[in-house]
Amino acid sequence: MDLLNAIRSFVKVVEAGSIAGGARVLGLTPAAVSQNLARLESHLQVRLLSRTTRSMALTPAGNLYYERVRQVERELTLAEQAVTTPDSEPQGRLCIASTSAFGRHVLAPLIPEFNARYPLLSIELVMTDRRVNHAREDVDVSLRIAPQLEDQLLARQIARIPFICCASPGYLAKAGLPATPEALRGHRCLVFRYPVDGRYLRWGFVRDGLRFEADFGAVLISDDIDALAQMALNDGGITRLAEFIVRPYLDSGALVPLFEYSDSGQAYAQTEPMDVYLCLADRFAITPKVRAFMEYLRESLGDSWQVQT
Repeated sequence: MDLLNAIRSFVKVVEAGSIAGGARVLGLTPAAVSQNLARLESHLQVRLLSRTTRSMALTPAGNLYYERVRQVERELTLAEQAVTTPDSEPQGRLCIASTSAFGRHVLAPLIPEFNARYPLLSIELVMTDRRVNHAREDVDVSLRIAPQLEDQLLARQIARIPFICCASPGYLAKAGLPATPEALRGHRCLVFRYPVDGRYLRWGFVRDGLRFEADFGAVLISDDIDALAQMALNDGGITRLAEFIVRPYLDSGALVPLFEYSDSGQAYAQTEPMDVYLCLADRFAITPKVRAFMEYLRESLGDSWQVQT
């Protein structure tokens, strides 16, 4: 029996959540993977997976075995890469998951140049505001904001994105100009709802070194940032958008920035920025292709977003 390949089949099946999913990752047929699992269980003389036609679950012994061998499988993969392609350029499939807005407006324009630099890479960009499971969905790296972080992930801050409160001239002509964030309670606010847990994205501000959150008045809600931008452009109310989304509208005058200065006697309140994190399953996920992407992203974003190095 090829024990290492049997272990690899077991690990990938557990991570994918099914034999068919594990087979896709390995490039094998489901029948071949099933045979590897059967041989491994026969070798160990213990049942690792409880399988029916509709479900699959780790047995207690399988859970213990998985925790011990999953690092072995990853170390084996890294060792193979190190000795077989030590000087070659990154290659193979690279799956990048990102929040929808960051993926659409920031990553998507950068991907073609990255792929031109590393033409042997096959790149997939997955854009979603839910939490992705790196192992089950075969994701190499994800870009997340703080509410999406998970304890088991290795997270590195990659950027700090300025946010701007804004509204259309038409809305402000009808509703008036709020002088301070505290005045937002008297306005209609266009608010983002997290698909992850259903909470509103709170609007944070900093004044005299102290952070506070503004209270909303009436709200229009969406789980899509670009939809909120369109509502604001059509006199829907006041919204809070990342600068990479709103900058063209500010430059054209279609939207007006708020709280850039204070004429109300109160100190200036700065809109709180948002940190973006590059997330990996663990340190073993820093493969040559992932490292190349991390370096390219730092290079492309530059210092304007306070990229951490």
